Amino acid sequence: MNRQALVIDDEPDILELLTMTLSGMSIDCVTAENLAQAHQALKQQKFDLCFTDMRLPDGNGLDFVKAIQKQCPELPVAVITAHGNVDHAVEALKSGAFDFVSKPLKLRMLRDLVEAALKLSPERPYHRERRSRHKLLGETKPMQALRGKITKLARSQAPIYISGESGTGKELVARLIHELGARQEGPFVPINCGAIPAELVESEFFGHKKGSFTGAVYDKQGLFQAADGGTLFLDEVADLPLMMQVKLLRAIQEKAVRPVGGHEEVNVDVRILSATHKNLAACVRDGSFREDLFYRLNVIELNVPPLRERQADIPQLADHILTQLAAANKMAKPAISAAAMKQLQTYHFPGNVRELENILERALTWAEEGEEIDIDDLMLPDYQPDISPREPMKTEEAEPTGTVTLDLESKLEDQERQLIMQALESTRWNKTAAAKKLGITFRALRYKLKKLDLD
Repeated sequence: MNRQALVIDDEPDILELLTMTLSGMSIDCVTAENLAQAHQALKQQKFDLCFTDMRLPDGNGLDFVKAIQKQCPELPVAVITAHGNVDHAVEALKSGAFDFVSKPLKLRMLRDLVEAALKLSPERPYHRERRSRHKLLGETKPMQALRGKITKLARSQAPIYISGESGTGKELVARLIHELGARQEGPFVPINCGAIPAELVESEFFGHKKGSFTGAVYDKQGLFQAADGGTLFLDEVADLPLMMQVKLLRAIQEKAVRPVGGHEEVNVDVRILSATHKNLAACVRDGSFREDLFYRLNVIELNVPPLRERQADIPQLADHILTQLAAANKMAKPAISAAAMKQLQTYHFPGNVRELENILERALTWAEEGEEIDIDDLMLPDYQPDISPREPMKTEEAEPTGTVTLDLESKLEDQERQLIMQALESTRWNKTAAAKKLGITFRALRYKLKKLDLD
């Protein structure tokens, strides 16, 4: 049985074009020229997809989108907007539209949209939320709310800006949105925008042709092309050079890229997710980030709460982290003493979940095998930053959250490296004897040698 689509538009040419295109994809169409006819059609049968114009004789297409969200939240609705009317498109996405298409309609983009919509899982939001709970741990209210938003946003194609401090798990959130959405069978391509040298950013994003610059000895596919049919995650997007921001904006709007040294554009179908630990709005105000790109990326903002705002989740997180660490090191998982757990739950965690992982990894190394992890094994820094909940994010001139922790980690590793080298040299590189001299197990020493690049 063919899929069913509801098409709402008062322009006969648009209705005919959509009907012909969808029929060619084995989709049967029911047409409506106004909202009254559309609501009547919804009462008579179920649909797999819906297209609606923004302006209709008896109302606004956005009102219809909002009504669908209440009556049939699982029905993907695509909004038809006037050419260049980005504000209406953004408003439609915020209202719950699956995606939008602009007039004049481009058949390639139209087919891509339809194929993505029909790939959406029919499972109810409750089941999707249960699936996300296995990867995004925590039962506090902030985490329950976050998972609920993720399951809803996964069914949209709207660009999402994921905000939050360093170490909160923004990439994990982006992966979940991808895995729960229509593009789950396509690639998920993460990019750390701050880790690419400025002179290579365009080539990395869009690819290049052989001979286009010194060192370009072969054609190279860009990350946009690598993510075709899937999701592109722009991490630390605030670090992009201004010139690249212009080209990124065009690539997003046109859904096409031109490789460096190339003469023709290559069509790409990607969903854009972005993140940064910086205050992106402040970057716009100081001129380091383009306002038009900001509004194109920040259609919907999703904030990931810091660990200090969900301290009740720490026992569950700690148990999960220790299970993974113990399995990786082929050792029994140790318990955490009540005193050590209490200290973890009162610590501010400027480095968030990533810092918790580092602390437990270090504690697992120092604790005697078969014994529980105690306060002394945690080696928490005495420095406790005065960070109140919901404090506004600092601009990039301020010291990034977590810097103190990262400096401490580096110094501790240097001290560990020095002590281990001294023990190895004094025992003529006998690892068993060196482990005894250091007061740790042979397995713990072997783990540290690998971690500190001494093996």
